Amino acid sequence: MTFPRFSHFLAIDWSGAAGERHKGIALALADAAGGPPVLIDRGRGWSRADVLALLLEDLPPDTLVGLDLGMSLPFADCEGFFPGLTNSPPDARSLWAMVDDICADDPHLGASSFVDHPDLSTYFRRHGGREGERFRCDGAAHGRGRFRVTEHAQAAQGCKPYSNFNLIGAAQVGKSSLTGMRVLHRLEGALPVWPVDPLPETGSVLVEIYTSLAALDARRSAARSKIRTIVDLNRALGALASPPVAGDGPIDDHSSDALLAAVWLRDVANDPARWQPGGLTREIARTEGWTFGAL
Repeated sequence: MTFPRFSHFLAIDWSGAAGERHKGIALALADAAGGPPVLIDRGRGWSRADVLALLLEDLPPDTLVGLDLGMSLPFADCEGFFPGLTNSPPDARSLWAMVDDICADDPHLGASSFVDHPDLSTYFRRHGGREGERFRCDGAAHGRGRFRVTEHAQAAQGCKPYSNFNLIGAAQVGKSSLTGMRVLHRLEGALPVWPVDPLPETGSVLVEIYTSLAALDARRSAARSKIRTIVDLNRALGALASPPVAGDGPIDDHSSDALLAAVWLRDVANDPARWQPGGLTREIARTEGWTFGAL
């Protein structure tokens, strides 16, 4: 792969919440020329369908898209996504198709039908203290549930990941991951998803991101990864050699996550090590995927 090769860097802070439009969805764009990142504001809150439409129809050329969610579920730890389930999908793309099919009647690309499915709910930790019998898989000692290989790599870098099978708590990523899988399924043939798809020589590509990794590279700790003032945001942007954004007041952490992540993508996209992490095998790529930047 020849670098540099991307002209634009789009970071998407995602949400798995119920409803159509979400304050938790924020999009920020940075360009290769090195200017400050900008929020993409369409005058109303983003819906998941809006984001899908942008990715399919309105993406700038040669864009590296970072989507803040888990693109798959743990597979390697128990030799399957849903051990004991007869029709457990064999790979990530089959999982995406399964989620989208089961949730076909859920509005706004939601995923409630999947986690409430009688054959699948036992694998999740849900609200009301409902921890499924298979949530931990072979009695995992910690209470955060099953991890993908990439989440172990995140933890080794100082992050505090949670299982994509966990659906409760402020740190949960399960709902956003499952709704995101519906989007990833609908992108097939239109936008490659690395590393499930190989990194193409040209054109745009989508990767999974974890905004805490961007914060760590911007010299913030995992405990201080959330930024709520423009002063703190500009300090973090400066650590990544980015010009500041305008203003000096408060900012919501969804917007700051997206703005910082867009600049971080620009900063690290040309590092070959980010595309060749040590734990990423061909089998892991096709089943669990990977978080861009996890080494």
